[in-house]
Amino acid sequence: MKKTLKKWAIVVSAFASSMAFAQIDFSSTRFGVTAGPTYSRVQNAHNPSSARVSFYGGFLALVPIGGDDMFYLQPEIEYLGAGENGQNSAVYASNYISVPVYFKAYFSEAESEFFGQLGPRFGFLMNQSIKNPSKTIYNIDQFGKAAAFDFAISGGLGFSYKRKIEIFARFDYGITDNLPDLKVETQDPASLKAKKQHILSAGISYIFD
Repeated sequence: MKKTLKKWAIVVSAFASSMAFAQIDFSSTRFGVTAGPTYSRVQNAHNPSSARVSFYGGFLALVPIGGDDMFYLQPEIEYLGAGENGQNSAVYASNYISVPVYFKAYFSEAESEFFGQLGPRFGFLMNQSIKNPSKTIYNIDQFGKAAAFDFAISGGLGFSYKRKIEIFARFDYGITDNLPDLKVETQDPASLKAKKQHILSAGISYIFD
């Protein structure tokens, strides 16, 4: 785990360094709002389990890089519902203040155009709720407490209408162990693996002039 975190720390540092040397035009920053549904799972965690459907919503900034209307830096701050569900109405909900930082590229300089985005996402746990757990070990006061910090790599594709209304889909691939204490079911080899949280979401953004 330490080696994995070190590798991703290097990747994030390289990303930050490249942005520092890019021609970032903060004076032309535009702001917007974004929201949509989320579909999340936690790998190798609760058994049996299923996806949790929740939502996210927040604010974004669109910062130009260079002068060709194609490349941008897009930091966001969001409320993000994640976690997963389980058997017999079990709910393992974790809610975050989420801070993704995307490098965003439109496919051309056209006003209405497709785009891609990629970058790190930093999640800070706001609260956690567990209801009707299938096993007592999944309770927060035993081994089911979620990590206070969740790190993922997030990427997505979308379409922009006149650089104001944008629809997109994105996927957050979890890197860190989301349930670091939940390694007690030694009869199940998967239970000894890291509990990585993965989130699929769709969204719509409105960017102000």
